[in-house]
Amino acid sequence: MDVADAVKNAKGGEVQFKVEKAGVVHAGVGKASFDEGKLAENIRAFVGAVAKAKPAGAKGTYMKKIALSSTKGPGVSIAVDSANVE
Repeated sequence: MDVADAVKNAKGGEVQFKVEKAGVVHAGVGKASFDEGKLAENIRAFVGAVAKAKPAGAKGTYMKKIALSSTKGPGVSIAVDSANVE
């Protein structure tokens, strides 16, 4: 993939994320310049995508905690119920 393809995909809404062995998922969902509504929409879309990707064999609570933070900033906990997309 060259730089032009990467830019095209990013502008098309592709989200890149990092997953740790312990099951922690890191992803960028917005910028500090985004308004509250846009950030909430992006967070709900990301949580919905993670919930849809749940393996069929997974039992119990799939998503236990959500924390939102700026780069190198303190985290703020978000109730999983309020972030879920029906």
